[in-house]
Amino acid sequence: MRFNLLVSTQRGRENDCISELWYLLREIGDENAVYRKTGIPGLVIAKTKLNPFEAVRRLMEIAEERPWEFRYVLKVTPIEVTTETDIEKIKEAVKPLIQKICEDETFRITVNKRASTLRSRDIIREVASLIDRKVDLNKPDKIVQIEVLGKYTGISILKRDDILSIAKVREEFLNRMRRT
Repeated sequence: MRFNLLVSTQRGRENDCISELWYLLREIGDENAVYRKTGIPGLVIAKTKLNPFEAVRRLMEIAEERPWEFRYVLKVTPIEVTTETDIEKIKEAVKPLIQKICEDETFRITVNKRASTLRSRDIIREVASLIDRKVDLNKPDKIVQIEVLGKYTGISILKRDDILSIAKVREEFLNRMRRT
């Protein structure tokens, strides 16, 4: 289960989300992306040939210009690496990514856990032990995003604006319209 995009939608709208995502990813240059339902209501995964951060950035550009085209895709998170859901394997997957957090930067670990008996607190404690940087839970420079989806886990080191949230884009769009 390799994927590099995690996409949220409304429960029961996973197929509609996949269709919309197929259309949007084709528009930005990937006609051969692979899509799958996760078995978790409201979550879809995709494997694109594009850099996942670039794909999210380009989707964000479309959303900022035409937010009404996003009816089922609600949130898109880039995923850098996937692994089995096991604390030791998660730690090994995080190790090469740590270099993305500069020595003078702060970080936070966010765990979204679904369909797993692992405890978020245990994942956070184990991963945090690997990172010799200052923690800032409110406004970190980087976020260690850990997305547990049953037997598989997706991991990324993100900045706050690396995740596409259609709700935020729509709010900003409406604010721009009000000002003009």
